[in-house]
Amino acid sequence: MKKTLLLVDGSSYLYRAFHAMPDLRNAQGEPTGALYGVVNMLRKLVSDHKAEYAACIFDARGKTFRDDLYPEYKSHRPPMPEDLAAQIDPIHRAVRALGWPVLAIEGVEADDVIGTLAHRAAQHDVHTIVSTGDKDLAQLVNSHVTLVNTMSGEVLDEAGVVNKFGVPPERIVDYLMLVGDTVDNVPGVTKVGPKTAAKWITEFGSIDKLIEGADGIKGVAGNNLREAIPNFPLTRQLLTVKCDCDLTGHIDSVDDLTPRPRDDAALTELYERYGFRTWLRDLTGDVERVPAGDARVAHEAPA
Repeated sequence: MKKTLLLVDGSSYLYRAFHAMPDLRNAQGEPTGALYGVVNMLRKLVSDHKAEYAACIFDARGKTFRDDLYPEYKSHRPPMPEDLAAQIDPIHRAVRALGWPVLAIEGVEADDVIGTLAHRAAQHDVHTIVSTGDKDLAQLVNSHVTLVNTMSGEVLDEAGVVNKFGVPPERIVDYLMLVGDTVDNVPGVTKVGPKTAAKWITEFGSIDKLIEGADGIKGVAGNNLREAIPNFPLTRQLLTVKCDCDLTGHIDSVDDLTPRPRDDAALTELYERYGFRTWLRDLTGDVERVPAGDARVAHEAPA
């Protein structure tokens, strides 16, 4: 049986949990929704997938090489909400306490670290499951890499990528170059959506062949394509996940991603402080235990 590496796109989880959960707070009024959502998703992943190796990857603070290439990259995004920023440290502490190795590498994004780890794992015949809701990571899918979306239950293997996007994983970057990425402020071809992008790539085989045949595409779509072609070298760089990040000083091999023993003392402190009543009782075995403070506002949603 192949061994499995389970990688979590922690930065994607942060925002998804923050926006999906109601405005949960502990007895002291501190926001806890994102913390609860992230921990709940990690607990579900461990329950659903047996993995010999695992890691949760977050974006590091500061600029990345993409900001140097294109100053407008993600420039339209508002600052992180204060209530989410306040939960970053406890989220990291909770993830580590659950036994997950945590990685955040300066100068690159979480996606790039995930791509690099998946690439290294494949070289050692280790299958990688990436838990994410980010469509950009579909470009990583191959016989060694599968995507799972914990919130929707969607699983994307090679056939799943074709079914969802209309193109195979190795053409996802081409597809994104045409449709653009509004989330990251990466321009595509004006008025070209998913259907047209998939049609062109299927017809021509690749964006390079599409460029060669661009003069034969009539109408507004053809004009917009030709106007966008000079931008393609840059957009390709912005949209391509790096799979060769320097991880020196962080990990030497996939064996470094063996899950650690769960830190029950740290988890007890976190569940106590942030009002996670059910988890606190499960962890301590005390069915009567309630978090410190006013038990009436211990808010936890059903686990």
